[in-house]
Amino acid sequence: MFMSKILITGASGNIGKSVIKQLFSHLKTSVSVYPGVRNPGKSSALKLERLYQGLNFKILDFENPSTFPEALEDIDLVFLLRPSHISEVKKYFQPFINALIDKKIRGVVFLSVQGVEKSSVIPHNKIEKLISQSGIPYVFLRPSYFMQNLTTTLYDELKRNQRIIVPSGEALFNWVDVESIGEVAAVVLGHFETYTGQAFDITGYENLNFLELVRQINESTSQNLEYNSFNPISFYFYQKRTGKASGFIMVMIMLHFLPRFQPPPVISNAYEKLTGNKPNSLRKFIERERSSFSF
Repeated sequence: MFMSKILITGASGNIGKSVIKQLFSHLKTSVSVYPGVRNPGKSSALKLERLYQGLNFKILDFENPSTFPEALEDIDLVFLLRPSHISEVKKYFQPFINALIDKKIRGVVFLSVQGVEKSSVIPHNKIEKLISQSGIPYVFLRPSYFMQNLTTTLYDELKRNQRIIVPSGEALFNWVDVESIGEVAAVVLGHFETYTGQAFDITGYENLNFLELVRQINESTSQNLEYNSFNPISFYFYQKRTGKASGFIMVMIMLHFLPRFQPPPVISNAYEKLTGNKPNSLRKFIERERSSFSF
């Protein structure tokens, strides 16, 4: 039986870890997993190594193209995730896609974002175009807003000031559990030829704005968290004062401000169709992560 060799980029982050977990849960005997990391000696990589025997680490740094050939050597499929701090698509992703072509990679599964086809300014749109124009077989996964943003990207402000600040007003967001994304990625990577050339919106079954979200957290945890909607300019300079990179802040603004002018997110049943499971609810996620919201 042919064993696929799969390179997982962003392997030490929430998404990458979830994909690896699901591959080992469902496809361990038919895939060989290669986490791509900048430093295999870091604690996050060492923790992965302890959790999953048989991982084959590859050194991969999107800001250092000299790492691409070795990272892609003998690889069949690539799970591609954009590092959050990289927004210059042409500079960093064109060389990587060229390396995919040079190494004759069988296919790439790219983690994009829901609504990407309607917004040419976000990096994911440009990356999708580079991949589709390259001729490399692909599958695009387009998840909605990550529940885990509450415990990662937005968490510093929650912990320091017991509030969420984003320039979102009353815009509705669809909330999806990263674990659901990992499940779908494992299904698609395990049966790549079946899904080649397709794009899947991966969503939960509820649309809520940030004010409704904070109410749910407060009801479930007896906290008194707040939601403040900053205007984009105030948000930019506030984040700069906290040390965030300009490219990262601009992507945050696009992802949180543009939905104010768009229709509510479309709810998709792709997750249920691909996995046979129903998506997790936001309330269940809050209960599961209750300790994170207790300050």
